[in-house]
Amino acid sequence: MVRRAEQYIAAFPDRKLAEQCPADVERYLTELGQRSELKDWQFRQVVDAIRILFELAGVEWLEQVDWEQWRASARRLEPSHPTVARDYEAGPANPDADSSDDSNHSFAEIRKTHSALLDRVVKTIRVRGMAIRTEQTYVHWMMRYIAFSGNRDPSDLDVTHIGRFLEHLAVDRRVAASTQSLALNALVFLYREVLGREDLDVGGFARAKRPRRLPTVLTHAEVTALLDQLDGVHQLMGSLLYGTGMRLMECVRLRVQDVDFGYGQILIRNAKGGKDRVAPLPERAQDGLRDQLARVKVLHENDLAESYGEVYLPDALARKYPDAARDWQWQYVFPSGRLSRDPRSGSARRHHLHESALQKAVNRAARAAGITKRVGPHRLRHIPSECRISALNDRQSESSQQAAYAAAVHSG
Repeated sequence: MVRRAEQYIAAFPDRKLAEQCPADVERYLTELGQRSELKDWQFRQVVDAIRILFELAGVEWLEQVDWEQWRASARRLEPSHPTVARDYEAGPANPDADSSDDSNHSFAEIRKTHSALLDRVVKTIRVRGMAIRTEQTYVHWMMRYIAFSGNRDPSDLDVTHIGRFLEHLAVDRRVAASTQSLALNALVFLYREVLGREDLDVGGFARAKRPRRLPTVLTHAEVTALLDQLDGVHQLMGSLLYGTGMRLMECVRLRVQDVDFGYGQILIRNAKGGKDRVAPLPERAQDGLRDQLARVKVLHENDLAESYGEVYLPDALARKYPDAARDWQWQYVFPSGRLSRDPRSGSARRHHLHESALQKAVNRAARAAGITKRVGPHRLRHIPSECRISALNDRQSESSQQAAYAAAVHSG
């Protein structure tokens, strides 16, 4: 930590700490973020060292730097992340889990032995346009099934083996009913859609009990206290989740062209089910969103000046529009503070913030606000319609209120 602080001081040889400002810190971190060799923990260490340095120096502007946003930028998108996973080889839902707990066979061994079959699974899923999360989950449960069956070819197995695996999950592993259903759906897809076993009839097996659960719902006062404990870009993101009903991944993947201040709305692309929808943009969040876009534009212009500025484009858009990756309209509204280098192409891109940053920020804010309920970003969507509308009524026009009411009812 001392060495990191010394490196920062050496970057400004002619200026004392008391003479510096937040712009100097952000410029230093931005330039540091262009160094792809820095590991995540090293970048986070730099941010912490600089914050402690200026805290000890007693500067008045310490809280003007969004330290949490910079710490959140330390984590880059891994190849298995749902935003970029289509560009990489398929893998288990949790790439860090090298081996299955159902046998002594590792996922790496299973993937090597059954690579042709798993490639067929991935191709079949992508031809049908299914979500990347579904692809990852199905591949994961198929490999768990193969591991449980002694690394045997699934085409040599029958419904009795499926039943044993599902019973093992319910009886031995004690998984939830929804988890067992996921495994069943994955295996039915494997046998019917990939292997062509239309006559597959999964017989009776021990099903995990499906208890009825009530969702956790925050009151208007709890949401207000929660948002008050968030700072900087996390507060803006939390406000958008609450005011628009967006999901977590829909928020972090938001692009500049999707924000329409003229109509007071946000276009959410490729949402659940692969559909687009429109959400109302609360007037209370518009000033903060404009400020955020202004900061992002400066960041993007600096990237372009340094021969960077590319952003990830989904599907085949990068081939269809070669210059679109550098266009302002395609940039993320909530970008990471550092660049990520694609291990295949070698190009440096600025991805969006990792969703775990907002998840951790909301958890910390809930504890600070004294909320004893289980709270996460998704809980901001579980708001009674009258509570959501009362939060938006203060400064919205009548037409915006009607749009907000329709969105609130639609989101449940």
